[in-house]
Amino acid sequence: MKYVMLAVLALAASTVAASADPDVAKGEQSFKKCLICHAVGPDAKPKVGPPLNGIVGAKWAHYDGYSYSEDIKAGAAAGKVWDAAALDSYLTNPKVLVPKGKMAFAGIKNEAERADLIAYLSQFNADGSKK
Repeated sequence: MKYVMLAVLALAASTVAASADPDVAKGEQSFKKCLICHAVGPDAKPKVGPPLNGIVGAKWAHYDGYSYSEDIKAGAAAGKVWDAAALDSYLTNPKVLVPKGKMAFAGIKNEAERADLIAYLSQFNADGSKK
């Protein structure tokens, strides 16, 4: 009985941890992995990848002037949007959602880290100002 209670408590603790509110500060730290290719903020410019201002809720291929992969362009033509679920899937493993995409990043396996990163990105408007 003692071991069953410990297992139940462990499961409850992991569920609480997984459902905790995203941490924007941790997301900002996680974004450092992205800085080599992406930028955010008022002065963000294209690098290897497009700026990510306003990405949460934006249509695929939303940044004018960036040369997106055919997969991303096809997603845009199909009306796809970078909502939190799509970003979570993409950040888990970009090649699953966009097999022929340009992004050479293995992904972020930790669910909480992805949620933190999406929370960080969601605070930026399309012009780079914070909401």
